[in-house]
This record gives sequence, C-alpha cells and structure tokens, in this order.
Amino acid sequence: MSKIVVKFGGSNLKTKSDLKKILKVVESYKKPLVIVVSAFYGITDFLSSKISGSLETKEAIENIVSEMKKHNREIVGENITDLAYAQKTLMELDGIVNQLEKFLLGVHYIGEVPEFLEDQILSFGEKISSILLHNLLESKGLKAELVFPEDLPLITDGEFGNASVDFEACELKIKSRLSGNKIYVIPGFYGVSPSGKTTLLGKGGSDYSAASIARCIEADYLDIWKDVNGFMTADPKLVEKPRRLDKITYAEAAELAYFGAKILHPRTVEPLMEAHIPVRIFNINGTLDHTKPVSWVNSEEVVLDGVVKSVTYSDEFCIVKLKGPGVGLKPGVLAKVAGKLSEKKININSVITSQIAINLLLHKKDKNAALQVLKKLGLHTVTDVQAIDDVSVIAIVGQGMLDNYGIAARIFTAAARVGINIKISSTGASQVVSYIVVDRENRNNAVREIHNEFFTNN
Repeated sequence: MSKIVVKFGGSNLKTKSDLKKILKVVESYKKPLVIVVSAFYGITDFLSSKISGSLETKEAIENIVSEMKKHNREIVGENITDLAYAQKTLMELDGIVNQLEKFLLGVHYIGEVPEFLEDQILSFGEKISSILLHNLLESKGLKAELVFPEDLPLITDGEFGNASVDFEACELKIKSRLSGNKIYVIPGFYGVSPSGKTTLLGKGGSDYSAASIARCIEADYLDIWKDVNGFMTADPKLVEKPRRLDKITYAEAAELAYFGAKILHPRTVEPLMEAHIPVRIFNINGTLDHTKPVSWVNSEEVVLDGVVKSVTYSDEFCIVKLKGPGVGLKPGVLAKVAGKLSEKKININSVITSQIAINLLLHKKDKNAALQVLKKLGLHTVTDVQAIDDVSVIAIVGQGMLDNYGIAARIFTAAARVGINIKISSTGASQVVSYIVVDRENRNNAVREIHNEFFTNN
C-alpha cells in the first residue's frame, strides 16, 4: 500500500495549541500516513544549553526535569481533553523524562559529556513530541502507532552528532515494519548505530530522517509542513515582494538549503533523488489542502529566461587563509591540510587557491579548531594563517548557470553598482549555483541589488 511521509518541524510546534493545527492537517489527508515529528521549538536548544550544567550539581538536573514535566503538563492540558488519554499521556511522558534524568545523572557522575551520551540526551525532544502527537491522534479516534527509530530500526553509520543512514542495512526492515494500514508516528532527528547507540542525524536532521524513511518505504511523496510560503526568490525580510518558486529541482533545493535557506535541511534530497520521490512544501498557516503545495521539489529541470531562481545567503561561514609564496605550486600542501582537518572532523566547504594563498571556506564554529590545527602543521611553504569571520556568503541559484553567458557579469555589476567589494567568488563547482563572499555589513545591500538585477530590472 503506497503511503505519504509527512514531516512536522519545530516551526509547527511553537505554541501549546499548535498540535491542534497538526491534528487538522493529519485528518485532512483521510488516509494512513507515516508522520515524522521534530521536537517542540526550542527544546533541543534548551537541552543542549543545560547539559554542561548537569555536570555541576544534582539541583541543576532537578530543575531541568521539573521544567520538562511542567512543559509536558501544559501541552497535555491544552490539547487532550479526554481524561483517560490525558492521564495515559502524562504517565508516558513522565516515564520518558525519568529516562532523561538518568542520562543527565550519568553525565554528572562521570564528570564529562561523552558523544554517545550527548546524542542520547538531545534525542529526547523528539521522543516527547511524538508521544504527545500519537496520544492526541488516538484520543480523536484515529488508528495510530508510535514507533521509535530504534524499533524500525533506522540504522546509521554510527557517527555521533552527524550520522548518515545505512540504507542497505535497514531499507527492507523499515518497509516491512511500516506496511500496516494505520498512521505511524516516528520521532525525527536520530537513528541508531549498528551496535544500537543513538546517533543524531545532524542539526535540523528531522528532514533527513523523514526523507530516509520515505525512500525506505518507496513513498509517493515527502510532504513537509512549514510556517512559510515555501521557497522564494529571496528572503522576504530583506527584499520587497519576492516571488514564490512553484517548482525547483533537487539540486537547486540542496544548494539553497546549504547556503542558508531554512526551508529544508541540506541533506533532505539526498535519499530521494535516485528514487525520484518528490518533496512537497506546505504552509500550515495557509490552506490545509494537501493537493496544493506552495513549492514542489523534483527532478524536472526548468531553465528560466533569466536563469536565476533565487538569491540566498548564510552568515555561518568563515574564510581561513593559508599564505605563502609557494603554496599553490608545491605538491601535497592541500592534501596535508585537508587530511589534518578531516582528522578533527572539520569539513571544508569550498577551496579556492592561487599561487600565494589557499582560501578555505569553513563553518564558523570550526574556526578556532581549524586555526589550531593549521598553525601546528609546520609547513615551510605557509608563512601565515589567518581567519576572516565577519563575512557572508551569498548564493545565486538556478538551473543553467553554466550554460548561459553573462550571469557572473551581472552579479559583479550589481554588487559594484552599490559599492560592494567581492572578497571571493566561485562558479562552476555546481551546475546550479554561483556564490560570492562579501563583508557582513554589505550582505543586505548585496542581496537586494542582485535580486533587483535578476527579478526587477529584468
């Protein structure tokens, strides 16, 4: 029986009454679904910020547990009116929070936060929201089953913090486990290693877990409900009257997500491309008609007259420069740099080299660790290592970027028109994106002027 995987993220779970909106959406489908749910907005960040405090005193742990139980009681009181179901839900939630308390006590007693314990603790937000949603659905007479990723099992490669799903190990089992004629509710964000340990799928990884499950069960669609009107030609906070993108390709969606668009996790399309499973984006604050997505992501390649479909940005990157008169000439320098950074689990997002400099585009959170590693390398050809972190990366995305002349010239012209200097630019690494790096203070003007160039002046 074909199914649709439906994912509800933290943006759908900001207030106590938001579960009621989700209930209406689920009822509107009028068919069995596989639902993947994120934690309530802010819960994962709350747990992350409190872990280190649990090292110090048991009182800190008691406060965490008290706040979590208070939050759960308020949500149940707002949404589940059936007294028996309300009591059942609170018992299940108290049980899961008591489990969380044990892990926090473990952190307290050993005096550190091992990776496996951190992943375990941060997965509890999704467990709580899935218990709440499952009981709400059942209290309204819907046939539903709660299935945790460890019971599927959603098996990963075992990397803590940023795991990848091992489809060969789990695809057939998941398809069989979710074959019933009912609604399945599954916590997102995590899977389990081959040895059964909880492994997170990266920050915001519920989209990726939903996409992975969609691939495993050969779903008709992956439906993602947001609180915005899908993909746009630019951020509505920066640009007046941006246009909505009805359809984009997997590659365009991946690049937009990678460079700052918050609609999808960057890895969402990864499991779906080969299987050609479309992603449909809906706005939960708009119509609840699940046949009319606000944006549609699939493999259909469409080149617009102006080529560019969207201008997005990210402030999450920094530039690390390795300077020296021979860094671009001497063999092996970049290999040694990449190898050492990889050992520290630091990802290089892009590399642009010249005769006298190697420019690495890294995530800002990795800047200090990268500088430590690179300054200890002892490469004779490298005379200086420096970081620049007050920058923004602006990505210009559209199918046909490499096949149509003049796009780069228009980007540079637009930036020059408002007096903005481009620090780094790259075209050609992908068929669908060019990006530039500018000073952070120039980011808003650059986005607006480039958007004007392609969507207003055109």
